[in-house]
Amino acid sequence: DRSGQWSVVSCFLPLVSNLLPLSFRSSSQLSGSHGPGFAKLNRREGAGGWSPLSSDRYQWLEVDLGGRTQITAVSTQGRYGSSDWLTAYLLMFSDTGHNWKQHRQEDSIGAFPGNSNADSVVQHKLQHPVITRYVRLIPLDWNPNGRIGLRLETYGCPYNSDVVSLDGQSSLLYRLSPRPKQMTKESISLIFKTLKNSGTLLHAEGQSAHSLTLELEKGKLLLLLRQGRSSSPDSHHLVSLGSLLDDQHWHHVAVEHHSTHLNLTVDKSTLWVQIPPTFTHWDHSQVCFCLSRCGIPLQSHLLKNFHGCLENLVYNGVNLVDLAKQKDQRVTGNVTFSCAEPVFVAMTFTGPQSFLWLPGVTELSSTATSVGLQFRTWNKAGLLLTFNLPKQGAVVWLYLSRARLHLQILKSGRAPLELSAGSALNDGQWHSVELISRQGHLTVSVDEGEGATAHASPPFLVTTGSQLFFGGCPAEGSSQDCMNPFKAFQGCMRLLTVDNQPVDLIMVQQRLMGNYSNLQIDMCGIIDRCSPSHCEHGGSCSQSWSTFHCNCSSTGYSGATCHSSIFEQSCEAYKHKGNMSGYYYIDVDGSGHIRPQLIYCDMTEDKTWMVIQHNNTDLTTVRPSPGKNQHMAHFEYTAEEKQLAAVIGQSEHCEQELTYHCRKSHGPLPSWWVGGPGAGQVQTYWGGAPPGSQQCSCGLQENCVDPKHYCNCDADRTEWANDSGLLTHKETLPVRSLVLGDVQRPGSESAYRVGPLRCHGDENVWNAAFFDKETSYLHFPTFHGELSADISFLFKTTSSSGIFLENLGIKDFIRIELSSSTEVLFSFDVGNGPLEVRVKAGSPLNDNRWHRIRAERNVKEASLRLDELPTATQEAPADGHIHLQLNSQLFIEVSASFKSGTAVSYTIKEPVSNELNRSSSSSALPSSISSDMTLRAENVSLSFRTSQSPALLLYVGSYHREYLALLLNKHDMLEVRYRLDSSKDVEILRSKVRNLANGQLHAVTISRLADAVSVVSEVKSFSFSPDSGELDPELSQLASLGFTGCLSAVLFNSISPLKAALLHPVPSPVIVTGPLVQSICGSNSANPYAAETTHHLSGQSGSVGRGQPLVNAIRSDSALIGGTAAATFFTVTLDLLLAEIALRAWGKWADCTTNDGAKAI
Repeated sequence: DRSGQWSVVSCFLPLVSNLLPLSFRSSSQLSGSHGPGFAKLNRREGAGGWSPLSSDRYQWLEVDLGGRTQITAVSTQGRYGSSDWLTAYLLMFSDTGHNWKQHRQEDSIGAFPGNSNADSVVQHKLQHPVITRYVRLIPLDWNPNGRIGLRLETYGCPYNSDVVSLDGQSSLLYRLSPRPKQMTKESISLIFKTLKNSGTLLHAEGQSAHSLTLELEKGKLLLLLRQGRSSSPDSHHLVSLGSLLDDQHWHHVAVEHHSTHLNLTVDKSTLWVQIPPTFTHWDHSQVCFCLSRCGIPLQSHLLKNFHGCLENLVYNGVNLVDLAKQKDQRVTGNVTFSCAEPVFVAMTFTGPQSFLWLPGVTELSSTATSVGLQFRTWNKAGLLLTFNLPKQGAVVWLYLSRARLHLQILKSGRAPLELSAGSALNDGQWHSVELISRQGHLTVSVDEGEGATAHASPPFLVTTGSQLFFGGCPAEGSSQDCMNPFKAFQGCMRLLTVDNQPVDLIMVQQRLMGNYSNLQIDMCGIIDRCSPSHCEHGGSCSQSWSTFHCNCSSTGYSGATCHSSIFEQSCEAYKHKGNMSGYYYIDVDGSGHIRPQLIYCDMTEDKTWMVIQHNNTDLTTVRPSPGKNQHMAHFEYTAEEKQLAAVIGQSEHCEQELTYHCRKSHGPLPSWWVGGPGAGQVQTYWGGAPPGSQQCSCGLQENCVDPKHYCNCDADRTEWANDSGLLTHKETLPVRSLVLGDVQRPGSESAYRVGPLRCHGDENVWNAAFFDKETSYLHFPTFHGELSADISFLFKTTSSSGIFLENLGIKDFIRIELSSSTEVLFSFDVGNGPLEVRVKAGSPLNDNRWHRIRAERNVKEASLRLDELPTATQEAPADGHIHLQLNSQLFIEVSASFKSGTAVSYTIKEPVSNELNRSSSSSALPSSISSDMTLRAENVSLSFRTSQSPALLLYVGSYHREYLALLLNKHDMLEVRYRLDSSKDVEILRSKVRNLANGQLHAVTISRLADAVSVVSEVKSFSFSPDSGELDPELSQLASLGFTGCLSAVLFNSISPLKAALLHPVPSPVIVTGPLVQSICGSNSANPYAAETTHHLSGQSGSVGRGQPLVNAIRSDSALIGGTAAATFFTVTLDLLLAEIALRAWGKWADCTTNDGAKAI
């Protein structure tokens, strides 16, 4: 919300319903009654909405809101009473009706899902409000049995702002008079738009000549801090942020000054900038928006004045534009209080099939011709222009190759004529190209000659002929004569001229001139995929039009985004791979931000030691300094502070030897040492004694040379003695410094030694968990791996399949499983349906030996590695959202598909405990219920997927005629029928939400305590109204109909009957009738967008207890690792041992705690 005037709640007013018909425009209309003015939500005038003359992806509907407005949501609807509706569309915004900008959710997803019928309304709330005047909707897909049909509404609120235009000569100067007192936080913020890629937005300086400058350079924003008038490099501090800021769209900039740092924000990206101490005091006395007004000659600094528009210009809370409007004496200048901007119509060549055809010169006798254009691209190669020379039997190609411009003319029987000019033309900047042929002289120039000019004198006349092709050629088989031996162009073009006449691209868009395919006209859709860079750990980013590449060389990391460390996390891990003692690079946090460090690994003992040296591990004699009664030593370690803390934290045991040799001494206790994380804390105990004891090891063991003292060196004896021992308390390590007192005592001699830090026992490797029961699991907080994350662990098992890890969101999920005895599967969904990565081993993995799994998911790809086998990868969806959104509680589950003849019953024998019975049935009521069973309290949960209604999902009963039944009725609604007392009538809870038999996965939780029942199911809250009466006679009929679908994660209190049926189908207490097939309820190729969602149902008589769903996509915040064994996808291995469970997101450790309090990293 740039205006700061409206909250999200209040900014939700309908904006379209009251507009006049003249506010609507469209590409075409089927008839007068199908015009764009009829496209208002829930209206039935005309033909009930807009429909274009033809249904294709070049149609559009546009709405003029009358002024700049804040948009927060968009709703769509089909054409009333028809079979015409959109199923997907693009949303475009513009301030001027030109230069459209596509709105992308999460900066990646371009397409918005549309409608499934003509009358229902589908609304999308924008993640961030958009300020615009014009809204354009472009259909992508529509009902295949109809045509494009649309009614729409946009929601938002008015937007008011203060705007000025700067034309490169106008100016604005703000003088801070008097200078305000020093503030704890100072700030500058503004919004700008421009077509120029260079220019100084703002310059602020004070009496000390310290200055701050915000400058555009090649479309990037530079922040320059300058100390005085000096031009030395030490007097400058420069940072850069943003890209493509010359796109004539509004961009937000903010600078916040704190005592030691700056926060620089450009749009959605913020950079934390550490500043030198000389810049900590901000004493600006004037802020100017024209450098000459600040007394800075432009030519001396090679800077340009800004040319564009500024909005909401605020300095320390003062609106400078508002002051200028009020003619406040602190603000002077000559600016226009509006935004005057030229109209440049661009076009985007989106792919290999894109091309533009234009008619060429009609006067064949012409002896001169010229073609001009501007382009911007990330690709090094691509065809810009081609045309034939019919009279000469030649063809002309103007193209990019290796980021240089090339002209080639090929004539039969002659050697090709070739020219080249320019370099690095794939930098994303606008570059101009001009081809001129005049009187036998041919000239090609780049950037008006600044990028070089090439000349030639061909022996034949070069004219443009009857047709020109830009960007590429039509598909093979077309009647047009066009050949492209080069790659097609992907990028933007604008300002096309033919024989010095501008080409009207709006006429081209309206099919009034030329022809085109796969073009986006009146917009430039270039995206900078390297700003901000997704390359981690210092990897360098390069890009093409459609993707980016990270160069990870010399970083110590690998993968598509340089996320995964190529080094092990500990010496223990190197030993596990079979290495011997020696120096190894240790990356203590794996993919985190701590750099790898060269550390010595001692593997000569049973324990594997990490040895970190410091600057003095030798025995050092204390030599008193004149006038000082203390000796101080400070220790610098070879590892950085973060590395030290991580090594100590993840090690099972750390120690450091501390030795003090003495003669004629009052010993170590008049002394102290400093140890622990950060700056450390003063410690007054010695090696071998506990913290805070003020003792040495001999005092603890009661064997000091003088029983009156707690340290040997306190005895003041003439013989040499020593107090030595190991410091083993990790919270006090490492030793930072040592202070020895009483060193000037006559005859006193002493020496000390502080050994290296030694640690063993990597808790990340041997934090093993043993899963020996069907219900075993580990419960962790949600795995937050939005942009990049990796998971690694060791396992060994004797079972042939099972899930290792699973975490779900509303639609997203991530899962790692042993799909067979020789295959590991990594699957995930980031919004475009499930994707899988598989690695197949050459030998069985259930051999009870340790195997390592490493999985990574980032914005570019997913990868899976098993042991030392080659890494398998799966490219990420091109238009899926890049943030993995996981927020639900997950558990290890069993799933099975049922047919109409399938039934599962589970009999509970009750020798002592008052356990409860639960039976999952689909074709018959379960029999065999033990006597003396009463239903007093239940927690029932399951997930189901079916297209059948009515259907009985679950029935639990007792010999006392008490029961609980869960079913779908004939209206596709959920019902819970229960009798809590055999002497009372049946209670019925009936939902008000329909369409539960829609083939999607739904999760249900039923909880009852005493007489309360709470049901959680489906998408959002609704209530039940209880009915009283006899037991529904249709219940037994429903059971006889059978159930066709999938049941998953069935749980009744502590009993898992479906697990028991799949794992132990033969012995009692499980009875299986008919085919029971293992299945994956959570994945359906017919509907990859199936969401697991929940509802809270209430309103029945009596008190209602709130049920806690096991899968809750809204409130829950957890995930699980572990499980039990079976030959099914939704279970993990029995007798499975997992170790080195590592969950990392954003390059950081996830520190998790199991449900029994044991910590796992």
